[in-house]
Amino acid sequence: MELVLQQKQTLNLVMTTELRQAIELLQYSTYDLVQFIREQEQENPFIELVDKGYDAPFRERRSNQWRSPDSEVDPLDFVACDDFGMQDDLVDQLKLLELDEEMSDIVQYLILNLDESGYLSLSDEEICSHLQLEPVVVEHAVHTLQGLEPVGIGARNLTECLLLQAEHMYPEDLTLQSIIVDHLEDLANRKWEEIAKQLDIKLVDVKEAYECIQTFDPKPATTISSPHIEYLNPDIIVEIDEDTGDFQVYLNDNYVPEVRFNRDYSNEIASAEQQVSQYVNNHFRRYQWLQNSIQQRRNTILKIMKVLLIEQQDFFTDGLKALKPLTLKEVADLIEMHESTVSRATANKVVQTPQGSFELRKLFSTSLSTASGENASQTTVKMMLKDIVDNEDKYKPLSDQKIADLLKEDQGVKISRRTVAKYRSELNIPSSTRRKEIKV
Repeated sequence: MELVLQQKQTLNLVMTTELRQAIELLQYSTYDLVQFIREQEQENPFIELVDKGYDAPFRERRSNQWRSPDSEVDPLDFVACDDFGMQDDLVDQLKLLELDEEMSDIVQYLILNLDESGYLSLSDEEICSHLQLEPVVVEHAVHTLQGLEPVGIGARNLTECLLLQAEHMYPEDLTLQSIIVDHLEDLANRKWEEIAKQLDIKLVDVKEAYECIQTFDPKPATTISSPHIEYLNPDIIVEIDEDTGDFQVYLNDNYVPEVRFNRDYSNEIASAEQQVSQYVNNHFRRYQWLQNSIQQRRNTILKIMKVLLIEQQDFFTDGLKALKPLTLKEVADLIEMHESTVSRATANKVVQTPQGSFELRKLFSTSLSTASGENASQTTVKMMLKDIVDNEDKYKPLSDQKIADLLKEDQGVKISRRTVAKYRSELNIPSSTRRKEIKV
């Protein structure tokens, strides 16, 4: 065997930095795209960003829906809202109690350690350790906190939260309190007979306890917390043309800044030295790459949406129940692109339609065979499943196998029991044992 140094010419596909970034750019949402463009502005001194005049199109659109251009502007609309949060409300209640300064400070410390649901996240031992207090003092402080409104605030867990409400609303109902303390999990699992047998009570008593607990609030802080309104900013908008009745699609990119190259600044530097000129040329190529990638992303998304408008036309008029089977590969073949490109272009996108706003991937669904030879989408089958559960006998709920049999008999959809269980879980529908109601 002899070691020989040889030259060999081969062709390899190399993933350049620009190509990798172009692929990532394709799967960005519009908001992420704006952030990426801002980062490029910081890295490239020759890139200028020009805003298109407004950054919050939905705020303007929402205001135009209720105020005419000729209406007067109400100054009160611009007054800052002074909503109190949960902690502020509890501190205000605390000020009305006759507490010494030390106890007031301890309870305020506990208030600051409540989570968003109103539960106390610290144990008595942790409080004693953090504040160097005796257990009896901590117990008194927790009791004071739990005496504030709403009832159930300051509980350490769900059981204690429900128990506080039961003791306040039904102080003489010891059966209700016993069920909460010892049989809450059995109650959630609908083990009615087992609870009645262990407590030596009637099923009607279990039912009454269940109905009472249903009226309790498992998250008491939500009644005094200031709601945080979150606005959904869709990436794609589909609307109906009022004149022609046809669907129109466009990207919601009005707030994406326009990318420009500062040629005056670059000409001054380029005329200085050769090395500087090469620096300018490199950044100019990066600018061109950014422009081309943004335009390519836009064209790809619009191509996909035009196909969806044709293939899923019934969905845009009738909603999810009319969604047809459609895969990423089928769309990729229609627009003559690779399936991975379509997958990236549809990721992290939200589309606003006359039927509501959905994740773009929601419009894609695999097919299930039916007895008639046609195919039904997963979404359609899920809606069939939900209808069956909504109309079932609540005292004798259907098992997964029975639901599968009904889908086959009534709708002609061939589906296994495991698939029914999977779809039921995705729809947040509990099992038959947990859907069973008490019949007395």
